[in-house]
Amino acid sequence: MTLPTPVGKLWNDLQAVRADLLAEVDGLSQPQADFKPGPDDWSIGEIVHHLTIAEIGTGKITTKLLKEAAAGGAPAVFPHDLTEFAGLPVKISESSQAPPVVWPEHGRPIAELVTDMKVARERSRESVAKLATCDPRALRFKHFRLGDLDLPQWWRLQVEHDGVHLAQIRDVKRAAGFPRT
Repeated sequence: MTLPTPVGKLWNDLQAVRADLLAEVDGLSQPQADFKPGPDDWSIGEIVHHLTIAEIGTGKITTKLLKEAAAGGAPAVFPHDLTEFAGLPVKISESSQAPPVVWPEHGRPIAELVTDMKVARERSRESVAKLATCDPRALRFKHFRLGDLDLPQWWRLQVEHDGVHLAQIRDVKRAAGFPRT
C-alpha cells in the first residue's frame, strides 16, 4: 500500500533514526550495554529498553484512538489535501524525566533488547499505516508533559525521542571507563 505523503515521510523519519540507533548498538558486548557513566545515568541497554517500551505505548495509543474513532463513526478516509503533519509543540530534551511507566530494567541481554526493539518496529509499521485510513489529526491523547497531542504528533515524538536517546548512546560510548570489549 502506498502511504499518503505525510504518513510516508513520518515512516521514513522513524526508520532513519532507528537505523542510526541500531547501528550504534550493533555488536555491543553485555558489559558495554550495561555500563553506566554515573550512578544516575542509564546504560545503553536501559536506553534501548526504554525506547521500546515507549514505542509500544505509542502503538497502544494508536490502537485505542482508532478503535474509538471507528466506534464513533469517524470517516475512514485520509484527507486528500493534507500534505504534512504538525510538529511537536516544544523541543524535547534528554533532561526530561521519563514517567515510571517507561522506566527500563537494567541488565537485560542486549541481543534480546535489540530483537524486542525490532519486533516493536514491525508492529509500528502497521500502526503508522493505519494513520492513512482516517484524518489522524482529529485523534488526540494527552501526553504527561507535552499536553494534548494528535496521533501524528505522538509518532513524531517517537522520532524525536529516538534522536535524543541516540545522542545519549553516543555519549555513553564516549564516557570515561566505557568498556572497550
